[in-house]
Amino acid sequence: MFPEYDVIVVGAGHAGCEAAAAAANLGSKVLLITMNMQTIAQMSCNPAMGGIAKGQIVREIDALGGYSGIVTDESMIQFRMLNRSKGPAMWSPRAQSDRMLFATKWREMLEQTPNVDFYQDMVNELLVKDGRVYGVVSGLGHKITAKSVVLTNGTFLNGIIHIGEKQLGGGRMAEKAATGITEQLVSLGFISDRLKTGTPPRIDGRSLDYSKMEEQCGDEEIVGFSYTDTKKITTAQQKSCWITYTNTEVHEILKTGFEQSPMFQGRIQGTGPRYCPSIEDKINRFAERDRHQLFVEPEGFNTVEIYVNGFSSSLPEEVQYQALKKVPGFENCKMFRPGYAIEYDYFQPTQLKFNLETKLIENLFFAGQINGTTGYEEAACQGLMAGINAHQKATNQEPFILSRSEAYIGVLIDDLINKGTDEPYRMFTSRAEFRTLLRQDNADIRLTEKSYRLGLASQQRMERVKEKIEKVEEVKTVLQTLSVEPEEVNSYLESVQSSTLDVRQKAAQLILRPNINLQQMQQQLPTVQNALATFDTEVLEQAEIQLKYNSYIEKEKELALKMGQLEDLLIPESFNYEKLNSLSNEAKQKFTKIKPRTLGQASRISGVNPSDVQILMVYMGR
Repeated sequence: MFPEYDVIVVGAGHAGCEAAAAAANLGSKVLLITMNMQTIAQMSCNPAMGGIAKGQIVREIDALGGYSGIVTDESMIQFRMLNRSKGPAMWSPRAQSDRMLFATKWREMLEQTPNVDFYQDMVNELLVKDGRVYGVVSGLGHKITAKSVVLTNGTFLNGIIHIGEKQLGGGRMAEKAATGITEQLVSLGFISDRLKTGTPPRIDGRSLDYSKMEEQCGDEEIVGFSYTDTKKITTAQQKSCWITYTNTEVHEILKTGFEQSPMFQGRIQGTGPRYCPSIEDKINRFAERDRHQLFVEPEGFNTVEIYVNGFSSSLPEEVQYQALKKVPGFENCKMFRPGYAIEYDYFQPTQLKFNLETKLIENLFFAGQINGTTGYEEAACQGLMAGINAHQKATNQEPFILSRSEAYIGVLIDDLINKGTDEPYRMFTSRAEFRTLLRQDNADIRLTEKSYRLGLASQQRMERVKEKIEKVEEVKTVLQTLSVEPEEVNSYLESVQSSTLDVRQKAAQLILRPNINLQQMQQQLPTVQNALATFDTEVLEQAEIQLKYNSYIEKEKELALKMGQLEDLLIPESFNYEKLNSLSNEAKQKFTKIKPRTLGQASRISGVNPSDVQILMVYMGR
């Protein structure tokens, strides 16, 4: 019934979809197995993509030839560029999505991708022989063989849903859990543990009073995520989100359910996300606060369903409902379904190589929440990398690995493999030491050529990036040679409280001033406007950033180069750390367990001291 595949992807969430698309577009014959064909790329929680650091990841996925950015652009109902008041390294795109349209677009793109087959069934066993995976066994008993297998099981591995004192087996509401794989992997020597996540109630938008809330509109300029010419909504088509707040009355009602809380009563063993806690966790941990912010977010264009962002809960339904009715604007609310917590199995990511292949079983790859991450974006980028590397392994090619100085994706994978995680891992800009280099605006310049050489990014994408780079250099040359006269520029400088000129000055020098930006200069100075009339906004913005932040960018490049030298110092995989008596016992244990590939990786392992790295470096030098 089934041919032999190059790559089997188990699970069709955000990680699984990107993995299947990447491997197939590289030329592998791919089978995507999901328990429900109707929930491919389902947005299980918040109907949104991007945000702080997450938006940078989506743009990196797009630059590498993934689909998440395109799908998001084609299904968004609102777009905002966050942190515009800060420097460009902090700018982060975020889109509110139409939940149903998002999943529909993803399925359409996968169905239009050659080399992708689909099959609806559970996978409850891996085919393993001599330390190598060679296929899977489905719930219906089919043995399907492949050269590589990618597990992207999300929250389905032995998933348990908690609502008050009620417990339901499931990986998502109304969907059964996946069983068998955890037990088999543990028997093969893998270490597993439990994590917890949650979701808020869904509300009938017709029952809300929006006059009591603060409106949150989208941006006038819709930049989007994809570097391709995807069709986006117009500014006028955007739907507003709304902001409201809890209060002490809400908190008191919620507290009445604490005795039935699965989290406080110990029925949930897994650790929840630190940066996205449940509402009961927030009022327990931050007892001094008398209110918490809630974002009231539409689920799509053609539905009245509302997502109450910030009110994630596993308390009994009646407690959730009565508390919500005390929120301003929610006095007459009708609940579609309650919030719930879900507990599931994951595997410590320190058990993986940098290509996301497991160390114990060859040709087996993990991606997404199975590695302890939280968030669609974190899952999708892992899926992309696992799909690429599953293809590379199946075709006997070198692994594709991104460093910390090349991408947020590189930071995420490096963090997971070196440090592991005992709570759901979420990406933040603060996790990246080279965030001036890793901006959302230059992801295509950083990554598209790498993907093109790999065979994933198209010729069209590569030509577009080359053209952008050339035009950016043209703009920089124009600004570095164009002089502006004092009589033309001084009134503008006075208006932005910048010192005036006595003699002419190059336009590029003016841009270095803190209160000056190129868009204003174009509007105020005819000389600049005429010189740059033929260039589009994306090119002008990129040129301005490169000029304005050049000294910071060069410093980070220099630091990245120094750090990169440690990455060139390889450690043999069979190296015996026990023979180095000078190493601390903890370093010996960590090095033996993780088997760092380079001295750079060794230096980033949690618990390893600089002196341990120095000892290792001296020995390697000898």
